[in-house]
Amino acid sequence: MERKEISKSVLKRLPGYLAYLKTLSDNGSPYISATALANALGMGEVQVRKDLAMVSDGGRPKIGYNRLALIDDIEQFLGYDNTTDAVLIGAGKLGQALLGYSGFEAYGLNILAAFDAKPTADKSDEGTPIYPMEQLEPFFRANKVLMAIITVPAAHAQQVCDRLIASGIKAIWNFAPTHLEVPANILVQNENMATSLAVLSMHLQAQIKDKK
Repeated sequence: MERKEISKSVLKRLPGYLAYLKTLSDNGSPYISATALANALGMGEVQVRKDLAMVSDGGRPKIGYNRLALIDDIEQFLGYDNTTDAVLIGAGKLGQALLGYSGFEAYGLNILAAFDAKPTADKSDEGTPIYPMEQLEPFFRANKVLMAIITVPAAHAQQVCDRLIASGIKAIWNFAPTHLEVPANILVQNENMATSLAVLSMHLQAQIKDKK
């Protein structure tokens, strides 16, 4: 299928579809409709149908999509079948937790190395090398890495971001609780735990209020 231009909002929804499709039993029906997928995820049928049409041409009227083929189409579209090399900046507790997560491989992410202002070890428990920040630029000159993961404190995040961009980074996965100023051609995906917690908290408060 010819790759189409796709919005960030669609890109954010695709992993949700993929995760649900993978939870379905192989003993069930080999097909799933956009309607069934929308109902299961509590989404609009029209939106789901449009999203799936962006990544797969395997849908059939009154039959739906072959589940395994649709999984493959989404994974290929998201690039999970290609390995993306990345570096991680900030080998503290959060950084070490990410280095220890083996599930990234399934999504085509390979963390080549980590960097820290004051490394407490020369490698993670899983064997990923951890270098001092002084070695960042030489590492980038020797390795063509285009993606970085930032897990440093907020006060240092922008400085780290600027160094990464100067070294050639094009995409940043930001776990620091701060807004990063970047050029228009640099993509930043923020993982804001405070925002997620606020959403969960508001939901709980609404549920408790409704039961009173």
